[in-house]
Amino acid sequence: MSIVFSTAVQAMATAPTVTPQKSSQVTRKPYPNYKVIVLNDDFNTFQHVHDCLVKYIPNMTSDRAWKLTNQIHYEGQAIVWVGPQEQAEFYHQQLSRAGLTMAPIEAA
Repeated sequence: MSIVFSTAVQAMATAPTVTPQKSSQVTRKPYPNYKVIVLNDDFNTFQHVHDCLVKYIPNMTSDRAWKLTNQIHYEGQAIVWVGPQEQAEFYHQQLSRAGLTMAPIEAA
């Protein structure tokens, strides 16, 4: 009986193992973007909001800043920048320190 058992164990040990093929494709997930949103308030002037947007948001033109300022006033808020989280936090902090009323940063 022990001879049969040892032969069976030996046969199992030499049997080839089939491993599943690994996918050679790598799926890359981009980092999520975040929105910087300025809210309307009763104490910042149009000029101050415009000037802050031009000063602190990269590549912000004067025309775009005026459009966003009007959107903030008439619609209650505007998304002034969208991008990586660290930069969003930085611009949010700068605008907040300049006195603008800011919504919390949120994923885009």
